[in-house]
Amino acid sequence: MTGRSDTVPENEKPVFEKLTALRQQLSVIKKDHSKFMNSKEIAQIYHSVLAQTEILKKIRGNPQLTPDTETNKVDVLVDEIFQLLSLCFVTCGLSNTAPATYASLSTVQRLLEHLNESAIYTPHDLKPIKDRLDEISTIIKSTQNQDNDDDDEVVELNSDISIPDKTNTEINLLKNKLDLCYNEYNHMMQRIDDLSTNVKTLMDDLLDIKYKLFKMITEDIHDDDKIELLAKDLNQCKIKAETIFSNNPNENGSGLIKGLIDNCSNYLKDLQLGVDRVDPHLSQIYEELLKLKSILENLLLTKRWTLRTTDIFNYQKQLIEIDNSRVNGYFISKDYKGQSVLLYLLRSCFAIIYKLLESSEPVSESLQPIHNQLSTIRRCLLDLKRMGGISSIRELYPYQLKLDSIDNMKVDGKFVIQGQIPEGQATVTALLAECFDIVHELKIEYYDRDESLEFFDDTVKPRYSVIGTKASHDSNYDYNHSDNEEDNERSNSNANNEILDDELNRSITKDLGTLDYNDESEDLPSYANSICDSIE
Repeated sequence: MTGRSDTVPENEKPVFEKLTALRQQLSVIKKDHSKFMNSKEIAQIYHSVLAQTEILKKIRGNPQLTPDTETNKVDVLVDEIFQLLSLCFVTCGLSNTAPATYASLSTVQRLLEHLNESAIYTPHDLKPIKDRLDEISTIIKSTQNQDNDDDDEVVELNSDISIPDKTNTEINLLKNKLDLCYNEYNHMMQRIDDLSTNVKTLMDDLLDIKYKLFKMITEDIHDDDKIELLAKDLNQCKIKAETIFSNNPNENGSGLIKGLIDNCSNYLKDLQLGVDRVDPHLSQIYEELLKLKSILENLLLTKRWTLRTTDIFNYQKQLIEIDNSRVNGYFISKDYKGQSVLLYLLRSCFAIIYKLLESSEPVSESLQPIHNQLSTIRRCLLDLKRMGGISSIRELYPYQLKLDSIDNMKVDGKFVIQGQIPEGQATVTALLAECFDIVHELKIEYYDRDESLEFFDDTVKPRYSVIGTKASHDSNYDYNHSDNEEDNERSNSNANNEILDDELNRSITKDLGTLDYNDESEDLPSYANSICDSIE
């Protein structure tokens, strides 16, 4: 957009006031962590916003908000509302719907703008972005092909809300933003399409060095060995560049490579000398970006347990404010040192937000705790398989008990939370079924490893076994009672050695010893005792 105004036109004030009220509603919902978000409530607000957008377009007489239109406070508010609504839809488990793509699309647009501004990128940098744009395009087309009747079944709007052709309204808003991203991407690809494979490979190597240098700078690391290694890598890149461009003077990209080598050399010298990398005038922005990056990186590690997707909005808003504060692409002034470092931090923060959004499962926040537990169980079971399987059936007891307890939470085949059926039922049910399947596979592998165990399975199986599929036993398992019973059975067996000869007894001891609950020489695996606690 070519210009921005902080005023509200007189004829747009009624729309601005209604949008402000809707923004306040969303803010209250976002801050209320005492209850889960209601997807129907969010959808009603969303369609109310679309109705006001229709009115705004009629006032302006412009059916499409093109990039040439000067933005004002109303446009900023509309963008902010759609950002927040998008995160709300993701929180409700509707990440594969068109409204939920707005926040992701905005983040992709920022990443493209920053890469284009740096003028240094490779196809490897652009490919993930292109893939995500294609995914969003597919989601939008899918929404566009849905019948309006299907939409009405999901959300019942109040009678005072009239939205003419609401599907086209949301589709046009998203398609306009998507087209801007595609245009930016195509423009950037054209700039590097004529580069040879050797030049692109060299650019990859130089960018890798540059990002490693930035990481050392921003994390305040001074490691002489790493610095020396980067210096050697940079020197090798210089030799490669000289070889490429001396053999072919007309090779494209010489200026690009030279500029990249110079940048890396300058930052390497700063690290070697230990001088300040950022001008003192930019230290406040630098510290703020470092803090945001640290917070976002922690969220990336703990998102499954601590993150409500709408919480991303606050960090995203801070980053946008910092980005918009630049003048002609520079922070405060182009004369201040450290512009590239700040831009790297800013881009890194947006990239982490992008990862957080893309890693969101299509599961409502009310089902997220169950999904997290099942994900942990699945990961532990797969680790067991990778390590060669189980050595005792008892290793599966904690997992199967937890899976049974989760399965028993279902009402008529669905998970009901606070009287509602949240989104993400299919995802959670499929994950639960997969965990049961892995347990079954581990049992089969355990029995298959010893054919003699299969032979004696029907006659020597412990009386109080909890092995089996869900709901195979109605009573609670009494380990103490089982131990007493097995002691008696073992005494009787010793008194009647005529039944089994010594060789057979040795075989049973070898093959079924792992099922002997009184075998003091064999303790439960350390993780088996605590797995239930760890996944609750």
